[in-house]
Amino acid sequence: MMDGNNDSSQSHFILLGFSDRPHLERILFVVILIAYLLTLVGNTTIILVSQLDPHLHIPMYFFLTHLSFLDLSFTTSSIPQLLYNLNGYDKTISYTGCAIQLFLFLGLGGVECLLLAVMAYDRFVAVCKPLHYMIIMHPQLCLGLVSLAWGCGVANSLIMSPMTLWLPRCGYRKVDHFLCEMPALIQMACVNTAAVEGIAFILAVGIVLSPLTFILISYGYIVKAVLSIQSSSGRHKVFNTCGSHLTVVSLFYGNIIYMYMQPGTSSSKDQGKFLTLFYNIVTPLLNPLIYTLRNKEVKGALKRLLLGYRGVGKE
Repeated sequence: MMDGNNDSSQSHFILLGFSDRPHLERILFVVILIAYLLTLVGNTTIILVSQLDPHLHIPMYFFLTHLSFLDLSFTTSSIPQLLYNLNGYDKTISYTGCAIQLFLFLGLGGVECLLLAVMAYDRFVAVCKPLHYMIIMHPQLCLGLVSLAWGCGVANSLIMSPMTLWLPRCGYRKVDHFLCEMPALIQMACVNTAAVEGIAFILAVGIVLSPLTFILISYGYIVKAVLSIQSSSGRHKVFNTCGSHLTVVSLFYGNIIYMYMQPGTSSSKDQGKFLTLFYNIVTPLLNPLIYTLRNKEVKGALKRLLLGYRGVGKE
């Protein structure tokens, strides 16, 4: 058996991705490139609108700005490498590149889980304690909650990334995935990985399931509060703002739980790749659309900015 240190010093990995389907690779390249460019435009627009329009300088859009930044970073951590691999015969990624990709994938994914829980708390306060909203959700608390989400997400990645990368692989370099994902790297190990998988599961409960439980409890209180609202216009407004967040939560958590919280043998490897692709590109692409199409404040801010720029252009 090859020593773990020798494995960890290997120069590169080979990302097999969709190499067994060359015709599919060409289609995927075009589709993913378009989706990636739209993701960059959509999330950058959300960030700019939230920063430039004074009407959106409230906690909800402070959190939304961080979510858009997360989606930009998360997608960019893997999609350019995937596009490079899809566009040619070279499927390699350097060991350093793989380590960075794994760290960002785990870290940013964990931050997003926790940030969605923070956003659920924001909606809970807005709906259940509207008169005290600005007092409770003061800037220091918002910054503290976001910092906590980032800190816990990065800490999780700092624990799991080295543990995964340092597993002995006995010379195996072929990763049966399109990115350096933790389950795919663990499967390559030539030793018993029960301890690593156990630690990963415990951390997943803290990073994934605990925030989800908090989100569900928050929305339980929100639904109860909505049912007590007499005016239909008031209910409609709450459904609009909370519906956007709940849709994003459903997309994100539905996919991540299906991927990570089931036994690895119960789904095909190809299915896992496509689910990860959905998680990597489709969810970040849809998030700006969901918040823009369902939210009058964002649409209004976009109109004001566009009209303002037109006015400047005419002058």
